Amino acid sequence: MLAGKGFAKVYNLSGGIKAWTRQVAVGPQDVGMHLFAEAATGIDAVVVGFALEMGLRDFYLSMQSKVTSQATKDIFARLAEIEVLHQRQLLQLYGELSGEQPSLEDFASRVVAPAMEGGMSTAEYLDRYQPDLNKEIEVLSLAMAIEAQALDLYLRAAEKSADAQCRKVLQRIAEEERGHIAHLSTYIDSHAELT
Repeated sequence: MLAGKGFAKVYNLSGGIKAWTRQVAVGPQDVGMHLFAEAATGIDAVVVGFALEMGLRDFYLSMQSKVTSQATKDIFARLAEIEVLHQRQLLQLYGELSGEQPSLEDFASRVVAPAMEGGMSTAEYLDRYQPDLNKEIEVLSLAMAIEAQALDLYLRAAEKSADAQCRKVLQRIAEEERGHIAHLSTYIDSHAELT
């Protein structure tokens, strides 16, 4: 089943999911699904995805003022920059689907309400994971959890979508989220001093 979904390496976990000790997507099956209630087309899905990236960037920027550690402030700034790269990926996808090529700023002004990736609010993420915001590894772990939640949300939304193009776009965005998780994981692994 997983190999058919594009996973290159599949490992069996002794003890099943109950033996898994790492981050998993959390919450009820419908968490965040309201964000895609009006997404009837691929273009609609891109707009929702863009709003999610905007919301996460705003979250990272707002968190800089809440921490005292300069290293952690720098991590939040870097995570915010990465979200702009994700926005650019979605803007490119929007151009492919619509034939338009608006600027990032113009497109952002069309998105009314930024939301957090994964479908939970800032307060819900902080309450659920309770990270020590002055520890770089905990901030990075929070970012990984948010990306995992976003991956899960896009896959669930794709599964529920009645429109083939919308489903395909959501699956493509999910694959990009999978890439974001891989990049964060590589960054954490390459900075062993953070753990």
